[in-house]
Amino acid sequence: MHFAVRHIQTYTLFLTFGFMRVIKIIFWLVWRVWFYVLMGIPILIMFPFLVASILTESGYPYFFKMARIWSKFILLGMGFYYKIDKDQELEPHKSYMFVANHTSMVDIMLMLVSINKPFVFVGKKELSKIPLFGFFYKRTCILVDRTSSRSKHGVFERAQKRINQGLSICIFPEGGVPGDESILLDHFKDGAFRLAIDHELPIVPIAFGDNKKRYSYTIFSGKPGLLRVKIMPFIETKGKTMADKNSLKDHTWKVIHKQLQEFETKK
Repeated sequence: MHFAVRHIQTYTLFLTFGFMRVIKIIFWLVWRVWFYVLMGIPILIMFPFLVASILTESGYPYFFKMARIWSKFILLGMGFYYKIDKDQELEPHKSYMFVANHTSMVDIMLMLVSINKPFVFVGKKELSKIPLFGFFYKRTCILVDRTSSRSKHGVFERAQKRINQGLSICIFPEGGVPGDESILLDHFKDGAFRLAIDHELPIVPIAFGDNKKRYSYTIFSGKPGLLRVKIMPFIETKGKTMADKNSLKDHTWKVIHKQLQEFETKK
C-alpha cells in the first residue's frame, strides 16, 4: 500500500513537471513569434515617414529617431526594461566607433536606445532577408558579406562617407554571434579598429550584460526582465597607427570582458 502511494505521487509529480514543460515551450514559441510581430507593427505604422527619411542621406537623423522609437516599442512589448550606466558622455559634434558584445537579436534594439547620437550599423547582409525590417536595414546600414574580401573592403569606403556626414559607426567586433553560448566574449575582428584608427574615432566600449540570458538565439530559452548596459570610458585613437591596431583591439576586448565578468557576479 505504501509503495503504491509513493508510485502515484511520483507519477503525479512527473505529469506536473511534464505539463509545466509543455507550457514553457508554448510560451517560448508564442513569445518568439510575438517578437517579430512587434518588429513589424511600428514599421507599418511609420512606413511613409520611414521611406521619406531614407530618400536622401540628409534624412538619416530623422530615420534614426524613428528607429529609436521602434526599438523602445519592441523592448517594452517583450517585457524588457533596461538600465544604462555611463562612465562618460558623448560630445554633440563628434563621431565615434561604438563596439559591444553580440549575443542576441535585441542587441540592435538595445544599442539604439542606449545611444542617442545618430550612428550607422555595420552588419551582416543576411539580416536584410527579414521581411519589412530587411527593407530598411539594407538601405540604412553598411552591409558586409563575411565570405567576400571585396565586400569587406567596400565597408571602409561606405564608412568613410558616413563619417564625413558627421555620423558615428557601430560594429559588433566578434563578427557574429558565437555558436557556443558558454563563450562570454569571442575574439575580436580587426575591422572596427582599422576604421577607428583611419578616422581617429574614439572607441566607445559597451557591455550588454543580460541579452544572452533574456533572448538568445536558442529558441526554447529566455524570459522578460532587466537588460543591463555599461558604457565605459572612451579609448582614444588620435595619433595611433596600424602598428597599434592589435594593442587597441586587445585592450578593448579586456575592458568589455572584465565588465561582462562583473555582470556575471551580480546576477
